[in-house]
Amino acid sequence: MSAAAASSAISVAATNPLKTFSLSSRSPLPSAISLPSRSLNTPRRRLVLVSCTAGDGSKPTILVAEKLGEAGVKLLEGFANVDCSYNMTPEELNTKISLCDALIVRSGTKVGREVFESSRGRLKVVGRAGVGIDNVDLSAATEFGCLVVNAPTANTIAAAEHGIALLASMARNVAQSDASVKAGEWKRNKYVGVSLVGKTLAVMGFGKVGTEVARRAKGLGMRVIAHDPYAPADRAHAIGVELVSFDEALATADFISLHMPLTPATNKILNDETFAKMKKGVRIVNVARGGVIDEDALVRALDAGIVSQAALDVFTTEPPAKDSPLVQHENVTVTPHLGASTMEAQEGVAIEIAEAVVGALNGELAATAVNAPMVSAEVLTELKPYVILAEKLGRLAVQLVAGGSGVKNVKVSYTSARATDDLDTRLLRAMITKGIIEPISDVYVNLVNADFTAKQRGLRLSEERVLLDGSPENPLETITVQLGNVESKFASSLSESGEVKVEGRVKDGIPHLTKVGSFEVDVTLEGSIILCRQVDQPGMIGTVGSILGESNVNVNFMSVGRIAPRKQAIMAIGVDDQPSKETLKKIGEIPAIEEFVFLKL
Repeated sequence: MSAAAASSAISVAATNPLKTFSLSSRSPLPSAISLPSRSLNTPRRRLVLVSCTAGDGSKPTILVAEKLGEAGVKLLEGFANVDCSYNMTPEELNTKISLCDALIVRSGTKVGREVFESSRGRLKVVGRAGVGIDNVDLSAATEFGCLVVNAPTANTIAAAEHGIALLASMARNVAQSDASVKAGEWKRNKYVGVSLVGKTLAVMGFGKVGTEVARRAKGLGMRVIAHDPYAPADRAHAIGVELVSFDEALATADFISLHMPLTPATNKILNDETFAKMKKGVRIVNVARGGVIDEDALVRALDAGIVSQAALDVFTTEPPAKDSPLVQHENVTVTPHLGASTMEAQEGVAIEIAEAVVGALNGELAATAVNAPMVSAEVLTELKPYVILAEKLGRLAVQLVAGGSGVKNVKVSYTSARATDDLDTRLLRAMITKGIIEPISDVYVNLVNADFTAKQRGLRLSEERVLLDGSPENPLETITVQLGNVESKFASSLSESGEVKVEGRVKDGIPHLTKVGSFEVDVTLEGSIILCRQVDQPGMIGTVGSILGESNVNVNFMSVGRIAPRKQAIMAIGVDDQPSKETLKKIGEIPAIEEFVFLKL
């Protein structure tokens, strides 16, 4: 397939001179599923989200662009070649990234679209050593199939503790009185503070850090309210926190603690307009992101007495200018972005991000992925064999398509005894998309970019769920993939309504092909498959088996589905090896075989 064809809408061209079957000379792309040959000692399959094993067996390369704890670096070095290059210019990063499989940054390195473009498809994982990911272009990462992971838990407690430290020190003027005493002064009356007990704290952003701040503030005797449009009310109520609207939080709070990410919606969310809605004399703590506050507006609010004090650990530009009116303001306490700066947190973040990056390069679905649909560990474990089945059915279906207008419409049907809300099909949909697109293009598809890639190529995928009676012990009974408005190179694969149709189910943990078109078959989806439409007569299985045996092609499974005795039948043969063209030609020359196709899995 030409580069132009690969980048256009999905199409399949018949290029093989033998009309009765097709062979792919294209090297297989990395699979989303690890598929070792089955034996009694075969380990359990595992889901692979991204795959990064060099063709020559060499280690992947991980670029660490900002200082990372020693424990994390050692963990990386045990798995990959590690390049620690700090303080690079954007140009230097763009030059170096094409040689790297993973990149680890903190908050100081911008990972924009040009980084992904410069990587030329090699970059598979970006690790953010910390919580915020506003310095990473997530849409570009998704477009280029690059997984982005962060380390959201290791520094949670450290950030929360720093927020409480700033809250208390601001309320009691600790920083200002410390400087005064060291200057030889003793002004007790000037630095009279306020008590925290009974005061209302508004936690703006009730994620991990916000929740921990709320817990600690409750322990100090404060009344805690919170605003977060995505926070579950039951989690807030469980620790005695009331969720309120944004305006109510501003109007009610004596103290405001910010814990929201920096997004287009939160950029300068505290500005002249919102400061005007606050209770006069409010005190503000920010250990989240500097950009959520309009710093010039905060200075005006401080000078006007609307905001009594502010304690800031983060700034729009870091470090801020030495003559910054905000930093120099007498009612502002500042620290140099120390939220995660404890020995324990630094060690924890380094280990957490190193484990996430190594796991992702090893093919594991990272629990901290931020640009992939999250699937719980329980669901992931249960769906493993169905994930394999979904990709295989996609690969089978697209290989049955003959040249023409290309694949545009895909319908997927799931039959299950489980309720709709109890069946998460996002992962299955992604793997079906992968199975359809990868065999006929040069695009690598994974859970991260599956929906984007399908949309980009004009592939419309609809899903249907059919509720069955019976026990919901298994998540699914069958998965059916239908490709509409296409021609088939194997006419028997067409359904009564004219779509290429394949159906499968999982038996004893192993994916099986159970239907092709209107014909019922039963063959394991391992190795490759030969489908033959034949006249149903004695000796056919032996004849085909003998031809394969003479060519040293091992048959792992064989099944025959027929309309009626002595009528037409479909023979599905699972083979461990790819037969030669000569072997396939011999099968095609058997008089009773009307058509056949070799399908590579």
